[in-house]
Amino acid sequence: MPRIPDHPCAHPGCPRLVARGKKYCDEHLGQHPEEVRPAANRGYGYAWRKARKAYLDAHPLCAECMRQGRYTKATDVDHIVPHRGDRKLFWDTGNWQALCHRCHSEKTRREDEYPEYRY
Repeated sequence: MPRIPDHPCAHPGCPRLVARGKKYCDEHLGQHPEEVRPAANRGYGYAWRKARKAYLDAHPLCAECMRQGRYTKATDVDHIVPHRGDRKLFWDTGNWQALCHRCHSEKTRREDEYPEYRY
């Protein structure tokens, strides 16, 4: 049976090939810890799930859809300014907004398309 071919490292400008199931080459893996740690280790554990549920109960409609004149049920709590591991920004409820899954995915894709890297 044919083997699935390797694909390029996801780090911008890196031409190295990595095996299926990996996203970054060994050289760049350490520069992207937010993507390789389990969700609970990034702050999305029990406390987050509890806070998320309370926020969605208080804000049941998608903020982005409402700006466009649509009424859609919110399913995700979005960090308006990406926290990138900053615990204070992570828990700042003023930095949260309720979004439907579609709007949250689109916003995240836009933000992650050209991420800012600090070395």
